[in-house]
Amino acid sequence: MTAATDTIADYTPKVAIVTGAAKGIGRAIALRLADDGFDVVVNDIPQQLASLQELVDLIKAKGKNAVAVVGDVSVEEDVERLVAETVQVLGGVDVMIANAGTGGFGTIFNVDMNNFDRVIAVNLRGVVLCYKYAAIQMRKQKRGGRLIAASSVLGKKAVPNLQAYCASKFGVRAVSQSVAQELLPYKITVNTYAPGLILTDMTDSPKDAVLGGKHGSHIKSLFNRTPDAPDAEPPVVASIVSYLCKPEAYFVNGQSISVCGGLTMD
Repeated sequence: MTAATDTIADYTPKVAIVTGAAKGIGRAIALRLADDGFDVVVNDIPQQLASLQELVDLIKAKGKNAVAVVGDVSVEEDVERLVAETVQVLGGVDVMIANAGTGGFGTIFNVDMNNFDRVIAVNLRGVVLCYKYAAIQMRKQKRGGRLIAASSVLGKKAVPNLQAYCASKFGVRAVSQSVAQELLPYKITVNTYAPGLILTDMTDSPKDAVLGGKHGSHIKSLFNRTPDAPDAEPPVVASIVSYLCKPEAYFVNGQSISVCGGLTMD
Protein backbone atom coordinates (compact mmCIF):
# COMPACT_ATOMS: atom_id res chain seq x y z
CA MET A 1 0.00 0.00 0.00
CA THR A 2 1.11 3.57 -0.60
CA ALA A 3 1.41 6.18 2.11
CA ALA A 4 -1.82 7.71 0.84
CA THR A 5 -3.82 4.50 1.05
CA ASP A 6 -2.33 3.78 4.47
CA THR A 7 -3.57 7.17 5.64
CA ILE A 8 -7.06 6.56 4.27
CA ALA A 9 -7.23 3.05 5.72
CA ASP A 10 -6.29 4.26 9.21
CA TYR A 11 -9.15 6.75 9.29
CA THR A 12 -12.58 5.14 9.40
CA PRO A 13 -14.90 7.90 10.63
CA LYS A 14 -18.00 6.97 12.58
CA VAL A 15 -18.76 9.65 15.18
CA ALA A 16 -18.91 13.44 14.86
CA ILE A 17 -19.50 16.26 17.33
CA VAL A 18 -21.03 19.51 16.07
CA THR A 19 -21.12 22.55 18.35
CA GLY A 20 -23.49 25.45 17.78
CA ALA A 21 -25.79 22.91 16.16
CA ALA A 22 -29.21 24.23 17.14
CA LYS A 23 -29.65 26.33 14.01
CA GLY A 24 -28.00 27.76 10.93
CA ILE A 25 -24.76 26.33 9.61
CA GLY A 26 -24.25 23.99 12.57
CA ARG A 27 -27.66 22.40 12.09
CA ALA A 28 -27.02 21.95 8.37
CA ILE A 29 -23.64 20.33 9.07
CA ALA A 30 -25.14 17.89 11.58
CA LEU A 31 -27.82 16.81 9.11
CA ARG A 32 -25.31 16.46 6.28
CA LEU A 33 -22.96 14.33 8.37
CA ALA A 34 -25.88 12.07 9.30
CA ASP A 35 -26.56 11.67 5.58
CA ASP A 36 -22.89 10.78 5.19
CA GLY A 37 -23.26 7.95 7.71
CA PHE A 38 -22.07 9.55 10.93
CA ASP A 39 -23.57 9.18 14.35
CA VAL A 40 -23.74 12.75 15.62
CA VAL A 41 -23.55 14.47 18.99
CA VAL A 42 -25.08 17.93 18.74
CA ASN A 43 -24.21 20.70 21.17
CA ASP A 44 -25.43 24.17 21.97
CA ILE A 45 -26.18 26.31 25.01
CA PRO A 46 -28.93 25.11 27.41
CA GLN A 47 -31.43 27.66 26.06
CA GLN A 48 -31.34 25.80 22.74
CA LEU A 49 -32.17 22.36 24.15
CA ALA A 50 -35.59 22.15 22.48
CA SER A 51 -34.05 22.88 19.07
CA LEU A 52 -31.33 20.31 19.72
CA GLN A 53 -33.92 17.67 20.58
CA GLU A 54 -35.74 18.38 17.32
CA LEU A 55 -32.44 17.96 15.48
CA VAL A 56 -31.76 14.68 17.27
CA ASP A 57 -35.14 13.39 16.10
CA LEU A 58 -34.35 14.37 12.50
CA ILE A 59 -31.00 12.58 12.61
CA LYS A 60 -32.52 9.45 14.13
CA ALA A 61 -35.14 9.47 11.38
CA LYS A 62 -32.22 9.12 8.96
CA GLY A 63 -31.23 5.89 10.72
CA LYS A 64 -28.26 7.25 12.66
CA ASN A 65 -27.64 7.64 16.37
CA ALA A 66 -27.80 11.14 17.79
CA VAL A 67 -27.39 12.68 21.23
CA ALA A 68 -27.87 16.25 22.47
CA VAL A 69 -25.34 17.57 24.99
CA VAL A 70 -25.82 21.13 26.20
CA GLY A 71 -22.91 23.28 27.31
CA ASP A 72 -20.93 26.45 26.71
CA VAL A 73 -17.87 25.92 24.52
CA SER A 74 -16.02 28.72 26.32
CA VAL A 75 -16.18 26.73 29.59
CA GLU A 76 -13.45 24.10 29.76
CA GLU A 77 -15.41 21.73 31.99
CA ASP A 78 -18.34 21.79 29.55
CA VAL A 79 -16.16 20.89 26.57
CA GLU A 80 -14.36 18.13 28.48
CA ARG A 81 -17.78 16.72 29.45
CA LEU A 82 -19.03 17.00 25.86
CA VAL A 83 -16.22 14.80 24.59
CA ALA A 84 -16.45 12.40 27.53
CA GLU A 85 -20.19 11.88 27.05
CA THR A 86 -19.67 11.32 23.34
CA VAL A 87 -17.12 8.61 24.04
CA GLN A 88 -19.32 7.03 26.69
CA VAL A 89 -22.44 6.90 24.51
CA LEU A 90 -21.05 6.44 21.00
CA GLY A 91 -17.65 4.91 21.62
CA GLY A 92 -15.25 7.56 20.35
CA VAL A 93 -14.76 10.81 18.44
CA ASP A 94 -13.60 10.93 14.83
CA VAL A 95 -14.67 14.44 13.83
CA MET A 96 -14.95 17.62 15.87
CA ILE A 97 -16.80 20.49 14.20
CA ALA A 98 -16.14 23.59 16.33
CA ASN A 99 -18.92 25.64 14.82
CA ALA A 100 -20.33 27.60 17.78
CA GLY A 101 -20.02 31.34 17.42
CA THR A 102 -21.40 34.72 18.32
CA GLY A 103 -20.95 38.32 17.22
CA GLY A 104 -22.06 41.92 17.68
CA PHE A 105 -21.73 45.28 15.94
CA GLY A 106 -20.13 48.39 17.45
CA THR A 107 -17.77 51.20 16.57
CA ILE A 108 -14.43 51.57 18.31
CA PHE A 109 -15.89 54.63 20.06
CA ASN A 110 -18.57 52.64 21.86
CA VAL A 111 -17.21 49.09 21.89
CA ASP A 112 -18.69 47.06 24.76
CA MET A 113 -15.71 45.22 26.25
CA ASN A 114 -17.93 42.66 27.96
CA ASN A 115 -19.33 41.73 24.56
CA PHE A 116 -15.83 41.86 23.05
CA ASP A 117 -14.55 39.39 25.64
CA ARG A 118 -17.58 37.13 25.12
CA VAL A 119 -17.04 36.98 21.36
CA ILE A 120 -13.38 36.05 21.81
CA ALA A 121 -14.29 33.49 24.47
CA VAL A 122 -16.86 31.68 22.34
CA ASN A 123 -15.34 32.04 18.88
CA LEU A 124 -11.65 31.52 19.69
CA ARG A 125 -11.25 30.04 23.16
CA GLY A 126 -14.12 27.68 22.33
CA VAL A 127 -12.30 26.39 19.27
CA VAL A 128 -9.10 25.82 21.25
CA LEU A 129 -10.99 23.84 23.89
CA CYS A 130 -12.82 21.75 21.30
CA TYR A 131 -9.54 21.00 19.56
CA LYS A 132 -7.83 20.16 22.87
CA TYR A 133 -10.26 17.57 24.15
CA ALA A 134 -11.06 16.03 20.78
CA ALA A 135 -7.34 15.71 20.00
CA ILE A 136 -6.66 14.02 23.34
CA GLN A 137 -9.32 11.43 22.54
CA MET A 138 -8.24 10.98 18.92
CA ARG A 139 -4.64 10.40 19.99
CA LYS A 140 -5.83 7.64 22.32
CA GLN A 141 -7.83 6.00 19.53
CA LYS A 142 -4.85 5.91 17.13
CA ARG A 143 -7.04 6.05 14.02
CA GLY A 144 -6.61 9.66 12.90
CA GLY A 145 -9.32 12.28 12.91
CA ARG A 146 -10.61 15.60 11.70
CA LEU A 147 -10.66 18.89 13.60
CA ILE A 148 -12.68 21.50 11.71
CA ALA A 149 -13.65 24.97 12.90
CA ALA A 150 -15.70 27.92 11.76
CA SER A 151 -13.61 30.83 10.57
CA SER A 152 -15.08 33.42 8.18
CA VAL A 153 -14.23 35.56 5.21
CA LEU A 154 -13.93 38.19 7.95
CA GLY A 155 -11.00 36.14 9.20
CA LYS A 156 -9.26 36.97 5.93
CA LYS A 157 -10.45 40.52 5.29
CA ALA A 158 -11.74 42.68 8.15
CA VAL A 159 -14.63 45.12 7.85
CA PRO A 160 -15.66 48.08 10.04
CA ASN A 161 -17.61 47.75 13.28
CA LEU A 162 -16.91 44.05 13.88
CA GLN A 163 -13.59 44.24 15.74
CA ALA A 164 -14.06 41.25 18.06
CA TYR A 165 -15.63 39.03 15.43
CA CYS A 166 -12.91 39.71 12.87
CA ALA A 167 -10.16 39.24 15.46
CA SER A 168 -11.65 35.95 16.63
CA LYS A 169 -11.93 34.56 13.12
CA PHE A 170 -8.38 35.58 12.17
CA GLY A 171 -7.37 33.84 15.40
CA VAL A 172 -9.21 30.64 14.49
CA ARG A 173 -7.19 30.43 11.28
CA ALA A 174 -3.90 30.97 13.14
CA VAL A 175 -4.69 28.43 15.84
CA SER A 176 -5.76 25.88 13.24
CA GLN A 177 -2.56 26.29 11.23
CA SER A 178 -0.49 25.80 14.39
CA VAL A 179 -2.44 22.77 15.60
CA ALA A 180 -2.38 21.21 12.13
CA GLN A 181 1.41 21.05 12.36
CA GLU A 182 1.35 19.66 15.90
CA LEU A 183 -0.99 16.82 15.02
CA LEU A 184 0.67 15.61 11.82
CA PRO A 185 2.21 12.57 13.58
CA TYR A 186 -1.26 11.42 14.66
CA LYS A 187 -2.88 11.65 11.20
CA ILE A 188 -5.30 14.27 12.50
CA THR A 189 -5.99 17.06 10.03
CA VAL A 190 -7.07 20.55 11.06
CA ASN A 191 -8.93 22.89 8.72
CA THR A 192 -11.42 25.73 8.82
CA TYR A 193 -14.30 26.80 6.64
CA ALA A 194 -14.72 30.51 5.94
CA PRO A 195 -18.32 31.36 5.08
CA GLY A 196 -19.29 34.58 3.38
CA LEU A 197 -22.85 35.81 3.02
CA ILE A 198 -24.70 32.77 4.32
CA LEU A 199 -28.29 33.53 5.31
CA THR A 200 -28.55 32.73 9.02
CA ASP A 201 -29.62 34.54 12.18
CA MET A 202 -26.09 35.95 12.46
CA THR A 203 -26.37 37.76 9.12
CA ASP A 204 -29.71 39.30 10.10
CA SER A 205 -29.42 42.95 11.14
CA PRO A 206 -31.87 45.70 12.13
CA LYS A 207 -30.10 47.87 9.55
CA ASP A 208 -31.33 45.57 6.74
CA ALA A 209 -34.61 47.51 6.72
CA VAL A 210 -32.79 50.78 6.03
CA LEU A 211 -31.04 49.16 3.07
CA GLY A 212 -34.14 47.81 1.36
CA GLY A 213 -35.33 45.15 3.77
CA LYS A 214 -33.54 42.16 2.27
CA HIS A 215 -31.88 39.76 4.73
CA GLY A 216 -28.10 40.25 4.62
CA SER A 217 -28.19 43.75 3.14
CA HIS A 218 -26.22 45.31 6.00
CA ILE A 219 -23.45 42.70 5.91
CA LYS A 220 -23.23 43.05 2.14
CA SER A 221 -22.90 46.82 2.47
CA LEU A 222 -19.80 46.35 4.64
CA PHE A 223 -18.19 44.67 1.63
CA ASN A 224 -19.46 47.43 -0.70
CA ARG A 225 -21.94 45.00 -2.22
CA THR A 226 -25.54 45.72 -3.20
CA PRO A 227 -28.48 43.96 -1.50
CA ASP A 228 -28.82 41.79 -4.62
CA ALA A 229 -25.25 40.45 -4.40
CA PRO A 230 -25.03 36.62 -4.30
CA ASP A 231 -25.66 34.82 -1.04
CA ALA A 232 -26.28 31.20 -0.05
CA GLU A 233 -27.98 28.91 2.46
CA PRO A 234 -26.25 26.84 5.20
CA PRO A 235 -26.28 23.51 3.27
CA VAL A 236 -23.74 25.02 0.86
CA VAL A 237 -21.24 25.30 3.72
CA ALA A 238 -22.19 21.86 5.01
CA SER A 239 -21.18 20.33 1.68
CA ILE A 240 -17.62 21.64 2.09
CA VAL A 241 -17.43 20.36 5.65
CA SER A 242 -18.72 17.00 4.44
CA TYR A 243 -15.75 16.66 2.10
CA LEU A 244 -13.22 17.65 4.76
CA CYS A 245 -14.53 14.84 6.97
CA LYS A 246 -13.98 12.15 4.35
CA PRO A 247 -10.95 9.82 4.28
CA GLU A 248 -9.90 11.10 0.85
CA ALA A 249 -9.49 14.62 2.29
CA TYR A 250 -6.37 13.51 4.18
CA PHE A 251 -4.14 15.77 2.04
CA VAL A 252 -6.06 18.95 2.92
CA ASN A 253 -4.51 20.26 6.12
CA GLY A 254 -4.06 23.67 7.74
CA GLN A 255 -6.33 25.32 5.19
CA SER A 256 -9.14 27.85 5.43
CA ILE A 257 -11.62 27.20 2.65
CA SER A 258 -13.76 30.15 1.63
CA VAL A 259 -17.41 29.55 0.81
CA CYS A 260 -18.34 33.05 -0.25
CA GLY A 261 -19.25 33.35 -3.92
CA GLY A 262 -16.06 35.28 -4.63
CA LEU A 263 -16.68 37.91 -1.94
CA THR A 264 -13.01 37.62 -1.04
CA MET A 265 -10.25 35.80 -2.91
CA ASP A 266 -7.08 34.33 -1.41
